[in-house]
Amino acid sequence: MTGNKDETAKEQPSPKANEKTDANNDADYSDLYPGRRDSPTQNWFRKIVFAEQQEQLQKTRCEVNVVDCIQNSPLVKLMMAALKSSGCEVDIGRHISCEVCDKVVTGGYDPQLNQIIVCQNTARTKNRVQSTLSHEMIHMFDYCQNKLDLNNIDHLACTEIRAASLCHCSYFMALSRNVASPIRIARTHRDCVIDKAVRSIVAVKDVTKDEALTAVLRVFERCYNDLEPVGRRIRRNSHDMEKAYLEGPLYGYTE
Repeated sequence: MTGNKDETAKEQPSPKANEKTDANNDADYSDLYPGRRDSPTQNWFRKIVFAEQQEQLQKTRCEVNVVDCIQNSPLVKLMMAALKSSGCEVDIGRHISCEVCDKVVTGGYDPQLNQIIVCQNTARTKNRVQSTLSHEMIHMFDYCQNKLDLNNIDHLACTEIRAASLCHCSYFMALSRNVASPIRIARTHRDCVIDKAVRSIVAVKDVTKDEALTAVLRVFERCYNDLEPVGRRIRRNSHDMEKAYLEGPLYGYTE
């Protein structure tokens, strides 16, 4: 399981559940995604606090935002087209699921079901849903195109590097993570990508931060320079999303 960590949440350990036995998904399947397991037990307390109604409202809002992004976000539309052109067309009802997650993540990718998880309780805005969808679609694209094996930490590091590089890191984010430096501006984006990739690996895999960092640095140059299928790194408050979408047909990605 890959995960998109909530940038606003504090660092905290996540309890690990029993590991899956699937050949490509037995690596540290955690309690970050309780919706992947059995449905929550019905009890009087949940009824009294209207928990089920609140979760249904969250789910409905999440699904509306997902549809909006698929119809109107240039980056998400590009990823949908790229997946379709690669033989991995996305069926919204089958491949995207809004669920309740641990508060430290906003989404994830489940390769066993080939399904993107959008966390309805943490990805509450359309911008957060767009960020989550584009991030997880990079993982889905890598699983489709490059036979991603999440038991291989180098594979996991590579796809997390690509998702952070193409969809997330900006100077503002680097500042919020304390990895931006006024005397190392040229390296700010790279440092942000390394930091986010390491955090994402630690969130979903039972490894130390040093082990995650070693894996990230081992594959960094090759994966950081792989811009498929976006073709460019998306800068904050720019027209890069629109440009990437318009350039899609040049790379064989059309809707």
